[in-house]
This record gives sequence, structure tokens and C-alpha cells, in this order.
Amino acid sequence: MAKQAADGHEDRLDRILTLELARVTEAAAVAAARLRGHGDEKQADQAAVDAMRTELNNLPIEGKVVIGEGERDEAPMLYIGEEVGTKNGPAVDIALDPLEGTTICAKNQPNSIAVIAMAERGNLLYAPDVYMDKIAIGPGYKAGLIDIDAPVVANLEAVAREKGVKVSELTACIMDRPRHAKLIEEVRATGAAIRLIGDGDVAGVIHTTDPDMTGIDIYIGIGGAPEGVLAAAALRCIGGQMQGRLILDTPEKVARAAKMGIDDPRRSYTMEEMAKGDVIFSATGVTDGNMLDGVRFGRSSISTHTVVMRSSSKTVREIKAIHHDMEKFG
Repeated sequence: MAKQAADGHEDRLDRILTLELARVTEAAAVAAARLRGHGDEKQADQAAVDAMRTELNNLPIEGKVVIGEGERDEAPMLYIGEEVGTKNGPAVDIALDPLEGTTICAKNQPNSIAVIAMAERGNLLYAPDVYMDKIAIGPGYKAGLIDIDAPVVANLEAVAREKGVKVSELTACIMDRPRHAKLIEEVRATGAAIRLIGDGDVAGVIHTTDPDMTGIDIYIGIGGAPEGVLAAAALRCIGGQMQGRLILDTPEKVARAAKMGIDDPRRSYTMEEMAKGDVIFSATGVTDGNMLDGVRFGRSSISTHTVVMRSSSKTVREIKAIHHDMEKFG
């Protein structure tokens, strides 16, 4: 029986069990991991997509993909607007990336993951597949500490001051892209260190939540808008702060955003605006990373490492599973 919330309304997401959502990312991660190091990004991504779609269609939900792998019906992909689930259950929005870090997986490098977030219908930002400028920090800081419109030095100084350290003791995570040349120069001018990542900015944002383990204090820079919403969903569950602004730099992008209900191209969004209400988030490691181990293939079992979070309870569950029924993964 679904749990009743304090106001008497049914807790709609209570039916979506933690293990059920974990199985979705586990299946995608295992499918992708079979192809890690093979150099074929598209094949690995497709394998993850197919596995994730199959598991999603087994869930008792009326699901709609609002953050996916394309805005039109590109049959192989889990596209924006695709409906998933058995249709017997709550109406939910889904943000997903069956294989975040396709290049990472193809090269068998660290921090490739399969990731998904789920919330009640209307509670995830409907973002077009464009770029997003982002800034994020983990929990433990006073509200409103960071500002996407402030100079980078001001944000770094604010974090250092609150943390009680010098700016030179901070590490910023930035994607290694030519577009970030000026940003990298500005950060280095402050004395702060930089962790450059080649891909996987959902993981990059999540890494800010545990600087003692990951060594990352702040995430700054431009990445995908879909990844931005996924990262915001994760931070809602763990705690932290994030702001994002869609980069709508052509009339075509502005028009696409308008069709999705975004009427202010320059608006910046807070974490709470990108992922509202009760949010469930799951990520499974494909390759070894700072937070998650990659899939392990044994002679008679498959091992996976997953983290599942929920915003309403602020619960973070770490699941290290050994799957002896290898046939269920195909």
C-alpha cells in the first residue's frame, strides 16, 4: 500500500522502489561495460539505451522522458517525449543518460556511469538538448553562496572563506574544452587548482558533494543542459547548491526552448527550479571512478556498484550487488 504523506495525499513515488530504479541503471551499465575499451562510442551507447528502455518498460509507472537523447523520435534513442513504463502507476517525469561519458567508456577511462532521475510529472525542468552554463558546490555552505553571474574569483573566494581555507587550497572541476580557455586562465590566476575532465559532467558535479574523497570543491563551466538537470536532481538528494543557465545563442534554439515552456532565454535556474518536489536518482558505475566502481565480470557472476538517492528523505543508499543470474543481463 502506498504511504500517506503528512497532508493526507498519497506519496506517489513510494511505489517506485529503490531497488527497481537501481535495476534500471544496473542493466544499462552492464550492457555498456561489455563494450568498454572497444573504441566504439555509438555501439556502447546503443547497448545502454536498449537495456535501460527494457527495464523502464517493466516499471509500474506512467513515465515520460523529459531529458533524454534527442528531441525528436530517433527510434534507437530514449528521446524527449518518449513514454515508458507499464502505465499502471504514478505519472512521472524522467531524466536519463544511459551512458554518461561515451568516450570515457570507449577508451575505458574513469567515471563513466549510467544515470537516471525521476520526479512527479512537471517537477523536472524541460530543457532542450543545448549547452548550459553551470556552477555547483556541495552541502555545508550557507544558502546563496555562489552566483553564476559573479566573477569566478568572487565565487572561489566565497567558498574558501566559508570552508576556512585559502583559495589556493581549493580545486575546481572544469571540462577540458577549448571554450573554457579563458575560464581556466581566470581560475589559475586565483591560485586555485583545476581538475580537468574530458567528459562526464554529471559525475563532475556530484563529486563536489564529498571533497574529502574526490578532491573537488566546486564545478564551473559549460556542459550539456540534460546533464545539468540530472546533476541538479542528484544534488537535491544529497545537498548542495547549483545554478544553471541555458545557452540559447541562436533563434532556432530560442524557438526550441519556447516550445518547451522557456520564455526567458537569459534566465538562470537554481537547483530547486531544475528538480522540484520528491526526486529519486540512481547511478551505476560503468568504469571505475572516484565514487563508483565499474562493472566486474566474473566467471559465474557480475558485480555492480550503484548509488540511489531520494530527496524527500535525504537518503543515500550504496548498493554493491553480485548478480549470479547472468542471463538476466542478456
